Amino acid sequence: MKKHLLLLIVVSFTLTVQAQFPWSKPHSQVLTDSLYSNILQAERTFNIFLPKSYEVDTTRQYPILYLLHGMLDTNRGWTERGHVKDVMDLLVASGEACEMIIVTPNAGGNIYAGEWNGYFNMPGWAYEDFFYQEFVPYIETTYRVQADKQHRAIAGLSMGGGGTTSYAQRHSDMFCAAYAMSALMSMSEKDLSSVEDPDDKSSLLFRSVVEHDCVKYVKEADDTQKEELRSVAWFVDCGDDDFLLNRNVEFVQAMHKAGIPCQFRVRDGGHVWEYWHSALYTCLPFVSRCFGK
Repeated sequence: MKKHLLLLIVVSFTLTVQAQFPWSKPHSQVLTDSLYSNILQAERTFNIFLPKSYEVDTTRQYPILYLLHGMLDTNRGWTERGHVKDVMDLLVASGEACEMIIVTPNAGGNIYAGEWNGYFNMPGWAYEDFFYQEFVPYIETTYRVQADKQHRAIAGLSMGGGGTTSYAQRHSDMFCAAYAMSALMSMSEKDLSSVEDPDDKSSLLFRSVVEHDCVKYVKEADDTQKEELRSVAWFVDCGDDDFLLNRNVEFVQAMHKAGIPCQFRVRDGGHVWEYWHSALYTCLPFVSRCFGK
């Protein structure tokens, strides 16, 4: 009887503490961390979202989403302006998204203030080499990640949407799903001629976009490349007032002509954070459904 009474007291005390101190309960969190890149010869920061169960279930491994920011932004954008943690918590609680790790790397900053920017290799900035040779291995060995294609997805906005698309095109063995928002899919040589300056970092970025034209890649893909593209679940999401809408439409048309399934949504909105924040409510359930297939 005394043992039972003692147990009741302990349980009652525990529940009282949890009620009075809700932060003692397991909760999701966003951490800011960094690693030194030998390739870029620089420290690179990143934000990482860890789900509620991460600290409790210490043997569990999680699927991962690489979430890319846009031009002039950094790893902080999706946390501070996209509110990815709040959206994830709501969607996991409702059962619309599974628990996953979400990581946002830092691919630059304010390029017009002299900072490097971009997801592709360019003279003086071998970012894609860094991403695949250093960043992904570091993340997937430091954190408990299910490190295979079927549990790895990529998404991004604007410049990060173009990076998402091109990465998934040329590294289709890495990703099960790609979700591109308001994506910088391509630029024409005519567009480039008005901004090109061999000594300017923004010009190098725009040149890299031309060299990694996502629409051209689909149009010129051979049968083997088309089959590789079909191994990725594709989703393109762009606002009806977005200045990049036509490029996104061209990409989707090329995909359909090539016989590559690609979901496409055009919603009310422009090239703004309000749109990308709302896109997460479709993006996160989409990648959740793709994991493990």
